[in-house]
Amino acid sequence: LKVVNKYSLTLFSFLIFSRKYSQSDRSNMGGAIVDTGNNNGKQYPGKLTCKVLWTCIVAASGGLIFGYDLGISGGVTSMDSFLKQFFPSVYAKESSVTLSDDQYCKFDSQILTLFTSSLYVAALVSSIGASKITRLLGRRVTMLWGGILFLCGAVLNASAQNVWMLIVGRLFLGFGIGCANQSVPIYVSEMAPSKYRGALNMLFQLTITIGILIANLLNYFFAKIEGGWGWRLSLGGAAVPALLIIAGSLTLPDTPNSLIERGKNEEAKDQLKKIRGVPNVDEEYNDLVNASEVSKQVKHPWRTLLTKKYRPQLVFAIGIPAFQQLTGMNVITFYAPVLFKTIGFGSSASLMSAVITGVVNVIATFVSILTVDKFGRRTLFLEGGIQMFICQAIITIAIALKFGVSGNPGVLPTWYAYGLVFFICVYVAGFAWSWGPLGWLVPSEIFPLEVRSAAQSVNVSVNMIFTFAIAQVFTAMLCHLKFGLFIFFAIFVIIMTVFIYKLLPETKGVPIEEMAVVWREHPYWKLYVEEEEVQVVPQSLEMV
Repeated sequence: LKVVNKYSLTLFSFLIFSRKYSQSDRSNMGGAIVDTGNNNGKQYPGKLTCKVLWTCIVAASGGLIFGYDLGISGGVTSMDSFLKQFFPSVYAKESSVTLSDDQYCKFDSQILTLFTSSLYVAALVSSIGASKITRLLGRRVTMLWGGILFLCGAVLNASAQNVWMLIVGRLFLGFGIGCANQSVPIYVSEMAPSKYRGALNMLFQLTITIGILIANLLNYFFAKIEGGWGWRLSLGGAAVPALLIIAGSLTLPDTPNSLIERGKNEEAKDQLKKIRGVPNVDEEYNDLVNASEVSKQVKHPWRTLLTKKYRPQLVFAIGIPAFQQLTGMNVITFYAPVLFKTIGFGSSASLMSAVITGVVNVIATFVSILTVDKFGRRTLFLEGGIQMFICQAIITIAIALKFGVSGNPGVLPTWYAYGLVFFICVYVAGFAWSWGPLGWLVPSEIFPLEVRSAAQSVNVSVNMIFTFAIAQVFTAMLCHLKFGLFIFFAIFVIIMTVFIYKLLPETKGVPIEEMAVVWREHPYWKLYVEEEEVQVVPQSLEMV
């Protein structure tokens, strides 16, 4: 463990080293230039310690369960043995060799998509309940329950004998993912020093991409097992990341924010000294205590979140996760093997193509870790949006020229299919260093303590609602919209890029409990925040 800590710290220090040499911490915020490094007047003492790095890595491993499921479901639904046993009508269409068949509609089955998307309804429900657990019992307890529920789902799916047993197993997986996605981003954001928060929080997205890659690799090899039972190993393999998060949550310490929120102030101060690596943490500790006092005055965080003062946070708690799904990336992730089969690859080749996109996803996430605290969140959002739009336009034209509206490409040249895979990989890279990790980072760092758990639940719930909707209707949309499906997502990429450019302030380097300053200095959001503060100040003075 000491060797791992030593070399992990060395590697991570290298990744974030370049931040010290950035020329400026200024970012254009919808026409206003704001110094995000010093505009709050505070820089807490502290360094990147082995303890905080290790705890963030262990906590972020909660992303493995989400990533593994994203990768495994699409691969399993392209395995002939799985389709033959549970979805024979889909198998009959998929295995047809008639050249006149419409390739767009081979996988159009609402029961098949229900297998994939039912998980996200469960995740939506559990994320709302997890908000209460996170606030009352701490972030780590929520992670523990996430691992236990996910483990139950893995066992059910691996032993499934019929479709409804599969779907019940998926519901348990969803309950686990809802708990993990609600608690892990908050945990990492609260543990991390402000100047390294972006890179550390992106470890969550990194583990999601690693989970996807591992799932794609396992699908490729398990599909080759004779006897047609490899899909059971793929689905049962979800038990491994579940056990990892269970073990990790049992060993992790609580965050100082959570300890103070539950009245354990002295323990919180000791913990803060350990994770910051300095003896004097009074300034940060006092700010955390003050934030907690404000939080305790809020008896109904869900109702409070709807007040005008928190309008900026609420807009991004809804907008960012919705737009993250409307990039179309999860369609690629869910159904990469199915999509590659549709554009002309065989069963094994389609699984290998999904592995390739998985590798690109992981590598591009490392790029995001390297650059997020140097160039800022806005820059990555905007660049990623432009890159995804260009790739979607090229993919649309390529599929339209070859498949047309009939869905019959005839004989698809190998070079043509590989060209499509190349542009899909460039698209995946654009997502993986922008909307992928930032979709979890930005919402988790902008919420004040008094509404943090409720707002994160909104974030996860919206994410799961849109994930469910897109997963459920994707094959039907592919069947009816044909190549226009990519036009559909490209339009939303344009909208979300303008949304970020106009409304999102830069948050890099701002301590998490001092985030209110970026809203006060934003040319649009200050109209909401300042007006609310004017109303509150006289009441505060009267109380004093």
